[in-house]
Amino acid sequence: MTLPAPTYDLVLLLDLQTEEATRAKIVADARAAIEAQGEFLRHDEWGERPLAYPIDHKTGAEYHLLQFHATAELLETLNRTLRITDEVVRFRVIKLAPGTPQAPDMQAAGGTDRRIETEPVAVVEVEVAAVAEVAAAAVAEVAAGEPA
Repeated sequence: MTLPAPTYDLVLLLDLQTEEATRAKIVADARAAIEAQGEFLRHDEWGERPLAYPIDHKTGAEYHLLQFHATAELLETLNRTLRITDEVVRFRVIKLAPGTPQAPDMQAAGGTDRRIETEPVAVVEVEVAAVAEVAAAAVAEVAAGEPA
């Protein structure tokens, strides 16, 4: 029995000083290599974002996430190609563990603020209040000598 090819994430950070057409070609070439030797799953363009720290005097980059199934040969090809491409600020290939949830939709997150405030925050506050009420009732029962 053969196991399915593992799933990988490729995170690309491209130089913002490079022309848009060149950046698009780098992503297209990586995607073509993946499609030729593996199975392409998805491409998320996360857009321009600031770097956590300067890399080669650059403070920002264009982020891309490519998800795919691959073999060792494809990983070697991507590693070699991206390492010698000057317009790639950084890249990282990560092998995903089975059951890993889908990557977040960074475009929907709206820029650099990656937190999305939604209704579950209010639900948690209500649940905490309910737990506090139950705990207070249990303390009162214990103080009165009644078993909980």
